[in-house]
Amino acid sequence: MAYDPNNIFAKILRGEIPCSMVYEDDHTLAFHDINPQTAVHVLVIPKGPYQSWDDFSTNANDVEIAALIRAVGKIARELGVAEEGYRVLSNIGEFGGQEVPHLHIHLFGGQKLGRMIKPA
Repeated sequence: MAYDPNNIFAKILRGEIPCSMVYEDDHTLAFHDINPQTAVHVLVIPKGPYQSWDDFSTNANDVEIAALIRAVGKIARELGVAEEGYRVLSNIGEFGGQEVPHLHIHLFGGQKLGRMIKPA
């Protein structure tokens, strides 16, 4: 499946839709989720047109990969959730519950988080 340049995150990256930015560098953008699920809920996205971890890990260069991973840790520290703990989550594909076809990482924190997945 080809990358959809009209997805909401692509529009945010182009400045067509505003966001509440938390962090930006040459390769990543982070902003508050418009429908937060926890006290701290930030989305961290690569600026490149990547749909999934598979796409990103196959096609992104080493600088882009390092920037995304480092951004998550930097944001957690800056938002004050690194010491107490936080969760990172990325939903991939239909079965994984991905709603926007642009790779994104949810950073949750600021409160005690429950179990991630209930056993079947």
